[in-house]
Amino acid sequence: MRKFWVVGGIGVGVAMCFVALLVVGTYSAAAGLAGSGGGAVALAKGAVPAKYQSLVQKWGNLCPAINPALLAAQLYQESGWNPRAESPAAAQGIAQFIPGTWAGHGIDGDQDGDRDVWDPADAIPSAASYDCELAGYVKKVPGDQTDNMLAAYNAGAYRVIRAGGVPDISETQNYVTIIRSLEKSFARPVGRVQPSEQAAGAIYFAQKKLGTPYLWGGNGTPEQNGRFDCSGLTQAAYRTVDIELPRVANDQYNAGPHPSRDELLPGDLVFFSNDLTNSRAIHHVGLYVGGGYMINAPYTGAVIRFDKIDTPDYFGATRVTKDGAAALPTNRPAA
Repeated sequence: MRKFWVVGGIGVGVAMCFVALLVVGTYSAAAGLAGSGGGAVALAKGAVPAKYQSLVQKWGNLCPAINPALLAAQLYQESGWNPRAESPAAAQGIAQFIPGTWAGHGIDGDQDGDRDVWDPADAIPSAASYDCELAGYVKKVPGDQTDNMLAAYNAGAYRVIRAGGVPDISETQNYVTIIRSLEKSFARPVGRVQPSEQAAGAIYFAQKKLGTPYLWGGNGTPEQNGRFDCSGLTQAAYRTVDIELPRVANDQYNAGPHPSRDELLPGDLVFFSNDLTNSRAIHHVGLYVGGGYMINAPYTGAVIRFDKIDTPDYFGATRVTKDGAAALPTNRPAA
């Protein structure tokens, strides 16, 4: 069971003022935070499970058209880091190669003498190698080389060459948008993360739920007497500002870029994990309000309340974006 420090003596009415002061103060301090710089792409803390991180970091730099965050986004979209994933179309493994593609493009990434589609040490290098092959096929096509590579991955290099860029195919254009959006969630930010435009609305919803009893699996429905669990509350809060988050906390983590602890702003989602090297081990989420506090639906027997975020299992934060949330996969292959 998680333990939290409660904001002692703050009633719901006073709590509303507490939130308002934190939001106004933190947003005032946030003026001019946007900005970025150059440099190699590094992975966000824990976004890639630790056992795959070195592979993704190494092979994500195989050619200029890819980077570790982009490769991570593809693998997450394909399998959710499940090395035993298999789709109805017979796509296999962590990179979801179909047998014919694997036969022609799979490589022995760990140089152990075989090419095993079920082994991430082969499949992850093969995914990077295949991306770079496709990039080579479309390297003379005008436009962004990475967008063209992703389009070739989805629609085939010939269609990209014929179209002179990303073809006018809705599935292909959507695939490019999804991976480029997810890429931002796997990359360690360079400079400050752009403040959210929707955060205030999400906080407004959540603060009205202060004092509501917690319910495991709660989505706030009338049948549940308006009660929530942690990820149900954050999902409902962002739904009021037209952003649809996944239901599970560890998937909500990938709904945008990841500000550092000292760059948090009200509306950021804050996460807690049993394994501080692995976002897939996240077990809890809250809605940051400033000053080191979150609105939190903590556990059975408690009510939605303010709690401090600085606990031993604090993992990190996500600044939710509409594009980031929309890019998250909803139907992955089974194990």
